[in-house]
Amino acid sequence: MNIDAIEFFDFVDDDDCVIGRASRQEVHQKKLMHRSVHIFVFNSSGHLFLQKRAEIKDESPGLWDTSSSGHVDSGEDYMTAANRELMEELNICEPLSFIMKLKAGPETFWEHVWSYRCVSEKKIRINRDEISEGRFWSPQEITVAIEQDKTQFTPTFLTLWSHVGSTADE
Repeated sequence: MNIDAIEFFDFVDDDDCVIGRASRQEVHQKKLMHRSVHIFVFNSSGHLFLQKRAEIKDESPGLWDTSSSGHVDSGEDYMTAANRELMEELNICEPLSFIMKLKAGPETFWEHVWSYRCVSEKKIRINRDEISEGRFWSPQEITVAIEQDKTQFTPTFLTLWSHVGSTADE
């Protein structure tokens, strides 16, 4: 593998303070706490775009997830990562508002997660290397789908939605 293709993440402590840097592979193998972002893209009707993760993903392949998500690269801040992921995965750029953060734990794959939201009417063009499909869901559709089979969603999405879902119409 080309060394330039290796991703490096900062690993952090329980308080989200950087304590080192390691490759993606090492961070995941050793279950080191690290950082990620999740972005909720709503349209003006209040529907949320969800992505279905590509089958080749190392975490939660083939499951429905937030509109866009990804790791925070070494030396990068959360907002920069969120904007980068939105462009890389959905090919859109929108002003983002901070929603909340989750502490790292098993349900987040040891990631401190900062989540953001935006409203967009732009045409979403998914990155097929990252996402197998995507579509807008009403908050009610999401609730029903979770009640019917929550295993079709990533654990992180379920945790975030339990907080964000109640404010989805705002």
